Amino acid sequence: MTRFTLRRALFASGLAMALALPAFTALAQSMTDIKKKGEITVGVMVDVPPFATTNAQNQPDGYDADVARLLAKDWGVKVNMVTVTGPNRIPYVLTNKVDVLVAVLAITPERSKQVQFSTPYSAATIVLYGTVKTPIKTAADLKGLRVGVTRASTQDVALTAAAPEGTEIRRFDDDSSAMQALISGQVDAIGCPTIVANQIAKRVPGAYEEKFVLRQQFMGIVMKPGQDDLLKNINEFVARNTANGELNKLYRKWLGVDLPKLQ
Repeated sequence: MTRFTLRRALFASGLAMALALPAFTALAQSMTDIKKKGEITVGVMVDVPPFATTNAQNQPDGYDADVARLLAKDWGVKVNMVTVTGPNRIPYVLTNKVDVLVAVLAITPERSKQVQFSTPYSAATIVLYGTVKTPIKTAADLKGLRVGVTRASTQDVALTAAAPEGTEIRRFDDDSSAMQALISGQVDAIGCPTIVANQIAKRVPGAYEEKFVLRQQFMGIVMKPGQDDLLKNINEFVARNTANGELNKLYRKWLGVDLPKLQ
């Protein structure tokens, strides 16, 4: 290869790499940027009802979608909701595909190393839920059993930490898949939010039961690290709408109970 062709190859390679990089300049760094743009792009889930589901028009709905709408209304901008999944939630915000996430994302030390969380706007209890015929009282009883969880979820982290050696942990792409695995007999139990457990109880009454609590989790609105103005204004939004009862109103609408006391 001549020096000219080598230089041309390096230039082409560098150009391709540059084009592949995320467009950081398009990222909304502050509430002022979002207001200037007139729109906030929010990543939401659709497979964790009633926190995240779809309506009759197949559009995002549920508690999180309503919180995203409330945030946009509070700031006087339009909301553009982008559907995300459990595994791609954090990559979406880190690569600027969304401005923020309102996506059933629990606040954990591990995730806080990657992204920035607001103060909690929501909460959920994670339980070990299994067949009535399988005796499970503590994590020690999971040895030799097949237990399902949603991959890269809070329940995955909690179960992995609690399960003894010899537990067969099977990971699925979402809560719906884990739920189907339990109902079809592929696993003996699953780690899931109480909301998912309630759905199973309605579909197959009397066949399954809550065994024990894995974790009480608190969810935050997520953004890239270093966005101090955005964080400040989102925290003020959460505080304001907690105090005036708007978040509790939405929580009661979707879950039928009052919003738990947020830490």
